[in-house]
Amino acid sequence: MRKHSLLLIGLVLGLTTFGQDFNGWKTLSKVTVEKRFDETLNFEIDYPTFSDEVKKLDGKVIELEGWMIPLEELQGESYFVLSSLPFANCFFCGGAGPETVAEVFAKEKIKFTEKRIKVRGKLKINADDPLKLMYILQEAEIVN
Repeated sequence: MRKHSLLLIGLVLGLTTFGQDFNGWKTLSKVTVEKRFDETLNFEIDYPTFSDEVKKLDGKVIELEGWMIPLEELQGESYFVLSSLPFANCFFCGGAGPETVAEVFAKEKIKFTEKRIKVRGKLKINADDPLKLMYILQEAEIVN
């Protein structure tokens, strides 16, 4: 009996440790941001320094859950911005930092929704181009 109990406890502990979903936004938050003056743009911009954990994800397929930013001209297209937070709290609205949003380039057009969605795509981290967000999901698709 004791042997079965230990086996059951081991299985439960294993499931709770290894069975948890990857928390993409929590991992992507492991970045520091430094403001620097950009002479080309003529104002201060955020330059990220990514943790080793984030760097390891560059080029890997990941899943992120979040909300589509309702930019009128982008609705229904294959390009949109995904926020880890609802629109009222997103980075563009002053409630969070630039690590809470990602540019999404979808394989196919995705209809705009105000509901939370999950997307899967190949992560590209961006430390150099100030005209793009620091996280970019390429070849993305909706996950049901």
